[in-house]
Amino acid sequence: MSASRRSGTTDELGPDEPGQPRQPDQPEPSDRDGSDLLAALLDGMDAALCAFDADGAVTHWNREAERILGWTAAEAVGRRGLAGWAVRSADAEEVEGRLLSAMNAPGRQVHEFALLTKDGGRVLVRTQSAAVRGTDGRPAGVYCAFSEVHAQIDLERSIALSEALFEDASWGVVLVDADLRPAVVNAHAARALGTGRTSALGRPLGELLVQGVEELESALTHVLAEGAPPAPAEIWVGVRTPDGERRRCWRCGFVRLASPLAEEPVPLGVGWLFQDVTEARQGEQEASLLRFRGNQLHRAARAAAECEDPTEAATVHLDFALAGFADHALIDRVAGGTAPEGESAAPVRLVRLAATPSGAPGPSLLAGRAGLPVRYPEGHPALSCVDRASTVRAGVGSVSPEQAREWALARQWPGDAVHALCAVLRSRGRTLGVVTFLRGAGRTSFERADASYAEDVAVRIAAALDLAGLVGRE
Repeated sequence: MSASRRSGTTDELGPDEPGQPRQPDQPEPSDRDGSDLLAALLDGMDAALCAFDADGAVTHWNREAERILGWTAAEAVGRRGLAGWAVRSADAEEVEGRLLSAMNAPGRQVHEFALLTKDGGRVLVRTQSAAVRGTDGRPAGVYCAFSEVHAQIDLERSIALSEALFEDASWGVVLVDADLRPAVVNAHAARALGTGRTSALGRPLGELLVQGVEELESALTHVLAEGAPPAPAEIWVGVRTPDGERRRCWRCGFVRLASPLAEEPVPLGVGWLFQDVTEARQGEQEASLLRFRGNQLHRAARAAAECEDPTEAATVHLDFALAGFADHALIDRVAGGTAPEGESAAPVRLVRLAATPSGAPGPSLLAGRAGLPVRYPEGHPALSCVDRASTVRAGVGSVSPEQAREWALARQWPGDAVHALCAVLRSRGRTLGVVTFLRGAGRTSFERADASYAEDVAVRIAAALDLAGLVGRE
């Protein structure tokens, strides 16, 4: 309980009883209300506080000071100096001199020294002292706020950590408010988002990211409601750059921020920390894809080796290659066996040899027993592939679904095809045909790594078809 020297102890009297005369030494109601307010303010402080008059006598002592040192307000108020009870007698002169020197010094002074507790222990404290001025402007005393040094150091470390995170951290740090809008953004996060530190503040996440916004906002909402997740989460996002949209993989950690001043936790927002792991994830995905495709080629070779008919072996290679790679596949054989060489060669005609079912999944089916050429228009990707003896990629681009279907049907492909990859079939220096892989709208377009895989498959299919020709002649 705080106390002032004027009243000796904190007032505990209630309102005047009716009919009782006011005592001459009883303070006016306004004075008593002011004293009660001062006592409440002092006791509600998080820091310990004591005050001295000009003669060095203790005039105020709050509950936090009592908690740290064990001396109650009744025991502390009125004592002259700190010697023998709050400070060792040998150190009292120096400590009191440093505290009272604040009366004649401008601003606040900070000191560290050891105080004694009521049970005889010692506590290292950090103090801030400043002069108390009277109505005439002259120093009338000193107030001293103090706290245990380790608590102050913890606070300073927390402040230093937050400043370092927002200035020098090598990963992105964003404070998101309860409305899921960035409140503070560090330099690394601003670069990752492709914006400035101040221009990102207060904007919806949908304006900063192209993809992944729903997943990120869902994670932030969960943290606000349930707390931090037990492990980091990896989120793929789309970021706007001067070169266009780029997909990035961010490993994200989340912590819920609550006010330390509230009796019950009040969420202030979410601390979002993230690191770009795109290169590592892409490398893992590529390695996994290469392992899968290598296993498929190995399994296809073992299965094809058990086929008596080399043509059936060619379709086995096609079926194994299709898994996870494309939606449809076609094998077209050059009419007459091999493509003619030379500039004066006649136009190439292709006969459909095998195709995957277009309606439902299943093994490839042999076709073209009649030997009728496929009605490919001039400039068709399959014809270009045979003419160039190299791989050709084609795509419909950004068009409506109706136009995409017309594009596919005009090229004698299934109506849902939007991406095509044609690989030439060559064996013993001759062009035997072309294998075409097709993808629907739910897949990405074919890339260079896909072309390399298709060429590996084409080599095996060409060898099987070449063997089939030799067996047929025998």
